[in-house]
Amino acid sequence: MTENFAMWPAAAVSGWYFAHPQSKYFSTGKITRDQVEAIAARKQMPLEEMERWLSPVLSYDPS
Repeated sequence: MTENFAMWPAAAVSGWYFAHPQSKYFSTGKITRDQVEAIAARKQMPLEEMERWLSPVLSYDPS
């Protein structure tokens, strides 16, 4: 860490990790086109660009 509290090297990752014996983990399902359209509208991004960013989690083929 630098004197200005930046990580060095810049690609370094740091974090605090907490665990509890009763914690539960879950995954999210694939998202639908109407969800992507809503996200794109809120972020004021073109639908095609939002689909490109979210391509790993889409439940449909954007083409």
